[in-house]
Amino acid sequence: MASSSSAHLNLPTEKMGRVAFVLNTTAHPPRIAIVQLLVSQESMSVNDISEKLGVEQSLLSHHLAGMKLEGILSSHHDGKSMLYSLKMREVVDVIQCLTSCTFL
Repeated sequence: MASSSSAHLNLPTEKMGRVAFVLNTTAHPPRIAIVQLLVSQESMSVNDISEKLGVEQSLLSHHLAGMKLEGILSSHHDGKSMLYSLKMREVVDVIQCLTSCTFL
């Protein structure tokens, strides 16, 4: 139950939709880990991301494809490798805000 000293949210509908979009598209530990990796790297291959996160490449490819489709990531070919980079940097702000919450 919220206390009387709690802040009240007064978000416009458009902003609520944007917040929900970011939360929904990143609401999985591997996706948050992908964002975390790509914040400090210009771009990374699927193999490099898989190795760093210790996640199977097939599962990782599923997450990368979904995040690309949603506009969070972009990709380009470098020879035979597909390189991914962070396109929507605002997701970093949302993740940082959530990690500073006292209940986590």
